[in-house]
Amino acid sequence: QVQLVESGGGLVQAGGSLTLSCTASARTFSDYVMGWFRRAPGKEREAVASISRSGDITDYTDSVKGRFTISKDNAKNTVYLQMNSLKVEDTAVYYCFADPRTGLRAWGQGIRVTVAS
Repeated sequence: QVQLVESGGGLVQAGGSLTLSCTASARTFSDYVMGWFRRAPGKEREAVASISRSGDITDYTDSVKGRFTISKDNAKNTVYLQMNSLKVEDTAVYYCFADPRTGLRAWGQGIRVTVAS
């Protein structure tokens, strides 16, 4: 199964920006639909964004539309989540995922994002 390693989390002031990265061990990274979920303290896990295998189709949850951008670099086996205009309610542990054409979804270990008021 593909291994996913996230980076780029941390503490940021409200209104600031962070970029999360997720690098996959996959031999054919372009075969995977990639994306991000998050789990905020005391809340259910929430799908944040996803990107198609080719990278030309993206999807976002309503609360991040216009603020977050997901992208992928197939040459670097990496998917990115650019987060702008961060809000306190964006505070969560963010998880990268990878969906193969067949088989089980792979998950990253999670990375914490804290937005301070």
